[in-house]
Amino acid sequence: MIETTLLEALASDAERDQVQQLVVGAVVAHDGKVLLLQRPADDFMGGIWELPSGKVDPGETLDQALIREVKEETGLDIAGIRKYLGEFDYQSGSGKKSRQFNFTVDVIDPEPVELTEHDAYTWTSLSEDPPVTDAVREVLHRHRAI
Repeated sequence: MIETTLLEALASDAERDQVQQLVVGAVVAHDGKVLLLQRPADDFMGGIWELPSGKVDPGETLDQALIREVKEETGLDIAGIRKYLGEFDYQSGSGKKSRQFNFTVDVIDPEPVELTEHDAYTWTSLSEDPPVTDAVREVLHRHRAI
């Protein structure tokens, strides 16, 4: 599991940098592939493929948010958080300065994926060039390097 001191330092750095919204993202890996979710067409950045991710709620730690968001968006249960893969900043649909913290996670069972907020999902080979933003592509590159 990820050390609490790292998670606290990441949240503290974001506060220092005046980040308004903390977000967590999960690289769910299974059999050499990663899980990507497609945003609804009528949503912010509609149609793009992304990692399971979501906002950190007030009073929630990064690891708690990660476990909750993966469960909410995919129905999958996290067995363990393996590695911190870095973060990226972006402006949210509501105009907030946001920072997404990304982690490699193991799930108890990779199927079935039960979508609640996305239109589709795919297990993408890491040898392919996935149809994701440059920021997510960099996170996947870091994941491949471990």
